[in-house]
Amino acid sequence: MAQANVGKLSAAQHEAPSLDIVRVFDAPKMLVYQMWSTPDHLRKWSAPKDYAIPAARTDFREGGSWYARMHTADGHDYRVQGTYREIIEGRRIVLTHAWLDRDGRPETETLITVTFEQQGTKTKMSFLQEGFDSVEARDGMAVGWNECFDLLGAHLAHFAGPPA
Repeated sequence: MAQANVGKLSAAQHEAPSLDIVRVFDAPKMLVYQMWSTPDHLRKWSAPKDYAIPAARTDFREGGSWYARMHTADGHDYRVQGTYREIIEGRRIVLTHAWLDRDGRPETETLITVTFEQQGTKTKMSFLQEGFDSVEARDGMAVGWNECFDLLGAHLAHFAGPPA
């Protein structure tokens, strides 16, 4: 495990606000975990409402990279990339997240930790993003991630069995 590499935030980023979101999904833990590990699933939910993801790549392993290009309805593209720092199958994913500027250079890098906990037939997913350079950046990401997690819940519903 690469825990020694996980916390590479600057002193200022450690003081910055973090984003903590907890969701409970009506799906098994491994299914929720798998939604984070493949581009086909990520394309369905990992951009805000009314965005498309025409390009996504993942090398889902510790030290592997990921990339996504999001496209808005009004024609704007946003690109983001990161590196997987830690993966504990079915339990925890730690990755970096950095928007790319017009020239493809990474902007402020944040650190995301996602944990998965089975609760009966449901899964508690805890999401923590650290290292924002401002409250405004954190708050903007909160809106986007909450829309993403709404879409994740809807995507997971497609895998649910018929009502009992």
